[in-house]
Amino acid sequence: GHPVCGPSLGHSVSRSACPRHSRNLRHHTPPNMASAVATCAVPVVRARQIPRPGARKTSRFSQIKPRPRLVPLRAIEAPANLERIRITTPWEDAQITLKEEFGMTEAEISAAGTLTDEDLSGAYETMQLCRDFENECNQAYMAGKIRGFMHLDNGQESIPALLHNAIRKTDLKHSYYRDHCHALACGVDAGAVMAELFGRDGGACRGTGGSMHIYDMDTNFQGGWALVAEQLPYAVGAARSIRLDKHLNTGEAEDRIAIVFVGEGGAQNGRMAECLNAAAKENLPILFLVIDNGRAINTFTKDVAQNQEVFNQGKHYGIPGVLADGQNVQDTLRIGRAAINHVRTKGPAILQVHTFRFNGHSPADPEHERNRKDEKKWARAECDPIKIFETSSDVTRVDVGGCTARAKEEVRKALEFANASPPPPPTLAAFLEYPDLSGAVDYSQREPEMGLAKAAEVTAATVNAETLVALNGRIDALRAMASDAKGISIGDAVNLAILEEMVRDPTVVAHAEDLQAGSSYNIPANTQQAFGTLRAADEIIDEGHFIGKALGEAMNGYRPIVELMNANFGIYGMAELSSAGNTYATTGGQFKMPMTVIGAGGTAPNQSLGAEHSQPFHAYIMGIPGLKICTASKPQEAYGLAKSMIRDNGPGVLLLPVKLMKTKGPLTVDNFLPLHKATLQHVASDESIANGKAVTVLTYLHGTKESEDAIAILKTEGYDVDLIELTCLKPFDKATIETSLKRTHKLAILDESTRSGGVGATMSALVSETLFDELDAPVLRLCMEDAPVPYATEMEKEMVKRASDLVIGVKSMC
Repeated sequence: GHPVCGPSLGHSVSRSACPRHSRNLRHHTPPNMASAVATCAVPVVRARQIPRPGARKTSRFSQIKPRPRLVPLRAIEAPANLERIRITTPWEDAQITLKEEFGMTEAEISAAGTLTDEDLSGAYETMQLCRDFENECNQAYMAGKIRGFMHLDNGQESIPALLHNAIRKTDLKHSYYRDHCHALACGVDAGAVMAELFGRDGGACRGTGGSMHIYDMDTNFQGGWALVAEQLPYAVGAARSIRLDKHLNTGEAEDRIAIVFVGEGGAQNGRMAECLNAAAKENLPILFLVIDNGRAINTFTKDVAQNQEVFNQGKHYGIPGVLADGQNVQDTLRIGRAAINHVRTKGPAILQVHTFRFNGHSPADPEHERNRKDEKKWARAECDPIKIFETSSDVTRVDVGGCTARAKEEVRKALEFANASPPPPPTLAAFLEYPDLSGAVDYSQREPEMGLAKAAEVTAATVNAETLVALNGRIDALRAMASDAKGISIGDAVNLAILEEMVRDPTVVAHAEDLQAGSSYNIPANTQQAFGTLRAADEIIDEGHFIGKALGEAMNGYRPIVELMNANFGIYGMAELSSAGNTYATTGGQFKMPMTVIGAGGTAPNQSLGAEHSQPFHAYIMGIPGLKICTASKPQEAYGLAKSMIRDNGPGVLLLPVKLMKTKGPLTVDNFLPLHKATLQHVASDESIANGKAVTVLTYLHGTKESEDAIAILKTEGYDVDLIELTCLKPFDKATIETSLKRTHKLAILDESTRSGGVGATMSALVSETLFDELDAPVLRLCMEDAPVPYATEMEKEMVKRASDLVIGVKSMC
């Protein structure tokens, strides 16, 4: 907060004297001060020239004495007990910001500020459409036709009016859970939106998404995202896809932009800083539209946020920002159009729109905030953007009756369509789990979306000829290593797969930390040197951020590869991985998600990495629907699974053994392995089967080598093993396991995850449920105990199972 004006914009009388908040806005003040300030003037200075509260007096900024400008204040009557009152942002004041911060010319400002009759009519009709639509949604919710969570937009209609006016069909839009009106304004059919809320098959997402998840591929409306601020990196990824389209010369229009909506509370999330950094670093065409209604569910934002001037957040990164009064649709249009034009022609920007939300967070919100009911009553009377427009001189330029009638008719038809639409088939959800059904695709035959010939042409046009020669030389060298007697390492095998796919398909892109140096295990080596920073991006240290960017790229025609360096770092990206798994189904099958996440992880015996680097990340993500999760302990499987996963149209995670990444082995190049099959690595002898001394062993990652060491010992004593490497953790490969159990009738699982909630727990349950009749003994689970993995060897041996434990276990079962 500010020592004069407090922690939020426009909440007390004394703010009228605060120069920090007077730039490009005017504050309305309570009635007891109205006469005192109605004709006064106060200095207005640049916000960045004012030191932050608590700054040391020695700061060089404290010595700055900016030249003030005089801007008159205006006031309206408001109850003295309100927590939030209205601000104004007159166009004449905003122009100063647009010139100084955005570098706009007089011609650009004039173009943004000129509102035609058509502009005003479109804005008014859009506001009426949104108001009527939300009112009918509220009635339908109370009638039980809409269920779950629903968030209405009443009072904030100037924002969809801006979208209708200035955002194009080709622009990429990422909204949040309060998305109905954003979708309508961007051209999504009102009937499809209402039917989605009703859970009908005619809905925008066939009833799979609901109120918080509206998507429409035709209008590039890409959500509807329900986790606060999660949409930020997705939109940055969408903006990257625009730049990639330009780079590859595959895009539709050169001045497309991405726009992302976030609340003023969500903008306090750390993702905002990461995304501002990314947008500035690559000069991405993205508008951060901050919808500032001043509250969460039961908390005022000013109570938890030290600074609510989100429009100033970008200054650290060189991104300009501007504030608009969302109750004045004309000023919102002018200021918003100026910001959007900046994004189309120059680079990223922030637009903060100060609004009032007339409804609670959702219909279930009791609205217990202090003085909330008084504020809502006052705001509906004094801060309604529709009423305010209707009292302005511009209303004479609009056919109010005609606009209102057309809006009501559109909503009537939307309700009629939703009520008539049938429910979706019950089997739809299961059908939509994966874009590519298990076993349905021959990945060796899948061509790039643009075709092989066009792909080769684009690669030749975007990669320097000498560089391409050198790259192909590197690929040839790796292929020679694969056929050499010494073999190739797991890291190099995956690197070979990635380089081959990036040369073959220019829509394959890569993200990793330390990428330019090959990360830790050479997985993304040479990608940036060959393809540049757009297609091979070195990332800041936050996996969630660049997993999110990859998700946005995958929704827009690209096949991103994310390398995690260490798989456990993916914990930072659990929300993004969850959404990646959900997106194809939640969008009703509209948006595929061809995203590959690769990381070295697992828990090897005696790896001495301590608890945080020894977590079973693979177990944590097993419960995420829509993910295909594979593992590989050898170069052959690592290469073949990587090639297939990159060409798959859904999200996949490929996990590799962290302590074996430099282990070499044979590799047959140009092999594509199925993503739904386990791999039989060793077959028990007929003699051991006949003598009842054979056991089926399921394992993965480091467990494969431990099992092979155990087999060497067991065979000397007449025992043997059908060793099945779980190269596919999910989906479950019942057939391979069933074939083995029909021979051995005993199952042991050597597991690199915990007893509770681990991979072994899932596999044991699945086998017991579906193959119980094949078992002659209970399943034996050799897994980590439910305690953090310690550093010291003596303790670690008790925690992490290995070959010696498997030897004992097999003998005990026979």
